[in-house]
Amino acid sequence: MRPLYLLIFKRLLDVALSIVGIIFAIPLIICCSIAIKIDTPGPIFFRQTRVGRNGQPFTLLKFRSMVTEPQNCELQITVSGDPRVTRVGHWLRKTKLDEVPQLLNVIRGDMSLVGPRPEVPEYVSEYNLEQKQILNFKPGITGPASLSFIEEESMLGSQANPDSFYRKCILPRKLAIDLAYFRTANFSQDIKLLLLTLVTTLDHSSTR
Repeated sequence: MRPLYLLIFKRLLDVALSIVGIIFAIPLIICCSIAIKIDTPGPIFFRQTRVGRNGQPFTLLKFRSMVTEPQNCELQITVSGDPRVTRVGHWLRKTKLDEVPQLLNVIRGDMSLVGPRPEVPEYVSEYNLEQKQILNFKPGITGPASLSFIEEESMLGSQANPDSFYRKCILPRKLAIDLAYFRTANFSQDIKLLLLTLVTTLDHSSTR
């Protein structure tokens, strides 16, 4: 039954919940879009190439939370207090609303609601053989690793070399957690993770 869920029913769940989510989020999408345009010049959406299932690249969508011409363009990750983040962007990231456009990625089939966060090609190229197994699955908007590292930006902000710390310490741990998730992934587990994401995000937003 579990393989059947991963092959068929997980996709049905993704599409159904994403469509409902977009419909209910329309007022928020409009408000976020207006706020982004008023705050700083630039596009509403941020697009970036990420690596998806079977190593196929795709364009990840987010609400833009950074200035369009950041001084530090080399850093692929965001740290606490990052000067590239705009005023509205800080609010979007705190509430996780910057991730809402990824519901379109889910509907298009690039992503799932629950799964490993998709990484940039630069990081994926460093995966070992075991870690590359994660590419057998669709990346997700949320997942057990995302919840475990909800304070990731703060953790990185305290490091002298955030990029090195992410590559050597955080990313391997996240991959291990997500690989463990796929060994037991099922409908009830995904529903629990989605509900936990909602509760954790609301709690995290109210305490920062």
